[in-house]
Amino acid sequence: MYHFIGIKGSGMSALAQIMHSLGYQVQGSDKPTHFFTEDRLIEMGIPVLEFDEKNITEDLIIVRGTTFTEENNAEVRKAMAFNLKMYTYQQMVGKLTKKFETICVAGCHGKTTTTSMLAHVLNTLKGANYLIGDGTGHADKDNHYFILEACEYKRHFLEYTPTYAIITNIELDHVDYFKNIDDVISAYTEYANKAEKMIICCGDDPYTHALEVNKPIFFYGIDDDNDIQARNVNYHAKGTSFEVFVEDNYYGFFDLPIYGKHMLLDALAVISICYYERMEAKDVNKIFKTYPGAKRRYSETKIGDIICVDDYAHHPTEVRATIKATKQKYPDKKIITVFQPHTFTRTEEFADELAEVMNQADYSYVLDIHPAREKQEDYPHVTSDNIIERLNHGEHLAMDEADKLLKWDNAVILFMSPNDLSVLEHDYQEKRQNQIS
Repeated sequence: MYHFIGIKGSGMSALAQIMHSLGYQVQGSDKPTHFFTEDRLIEMGIPVLEFDEKNITEDLIIVRGTTFTEENNAEVRKAMAFNLKMYTYQQMVGKLTKKFETICVAGCHGKTTTTSMLAHVLNTLKGANYLIGDGTGHADKDNHYFILEACEYKRHFLEYTPTYAIITNIELDHVDYFKNIDDVISAYTEYANKAEKMIICCGDDPYTHALEVNKPIFFYGIDDDNDIQARNVNYHAKGTSFEVFVEDNYYGFFDLPIYGKHMLLDALAVISICYYERMEAKDVNKIFKTYPGAKRRYSETKIGDIICVDDYAHHPTEVRATIKATKQKYPDKKIITVFQPHTFTRTEEFADELAEVMNQADYSYVLDIHPAREKQEDYPHVTSDNIIERLNHGEHLAMDEADKLLKWDNAVILFMSPNDLSVLEHDYQEKRQNQIS
């Protein structure tokens, strides 16, 4: 029996689903607070327990979430006292994926969307296992491919051995770990050189060209010097259409329900894999048209003339892309951002840029910082005011102040954070529905 400590984490939940589907006995534990990932676990019949050292017995193999240690978790301490075999999440994923042809998707932004797009297309056309950072996991032992979202934080993606290594972009993030952009590039270089077949990178990103690699590398993008290039791009209210050329040879026409350049680039990463795996463009386009989107990546709920969007965006680049995509899809609506900063170090580093991009919206609300692995006492000078004081039109919003949002009509309200904002969102949606009834 495999016991997952921290099973509600998005990656841990997906891994538990996969191992259950492959025939392993799985259970797990976590905090009692509801998180969206547990619904699928319960649906599959995977036991989800509350943290308690009594959960740990001598017959278990442990899979440990990266934030849980001997210092902060009684189950980890009990497992160590029993001298149980223990894997980190990354170690377990690395061990499992060696049995398949693995396509790793890494990047500071867009990796969840790219992974979910690739999973949708390849699983439909060929059959593929996949582990996505939105908490989705799927597996069948007879599948040939394994598509894996690979995170760069603390160089975790170095545990994997990809057949294809995709890099969607490289940018400074996780500033509590990476010293500077050169440190980030160094990590991605090491990851890229683990590819067994080839590296596929976004060539429109300047830092991907700084990689020093000893494996075949191919670049995709809109710029003329890319190996896989989108041409005659048309952004319209129903999506994006474009032609794809590979080394100046026509591959095919695509008309997809995607918005913004960032999603076009993510789609090109998927199309690149399909091309090198000898799939027909017309088949890829047909399946791609049915892509439903990743969880918590521009998930929409409509209430009268209001569109509520739930999105994972937390870095300035991601917030900018979300706002830009909204302007493409809903050009006649006001754009209201509801943003919860994620970690004190990221807020301190990017306050200016976050305010700059949110000033592109009509109005912005900022919640208190979600600390994640950090503590407020270590950053007494960092609060959401670091962003609010730089906004042209904005204010603070508490989780129980959904009423403040009721004044907006004919608007798109963007709820953005890696943290779960469902309490605020559902409260607002219920009150808005009552308001217009």
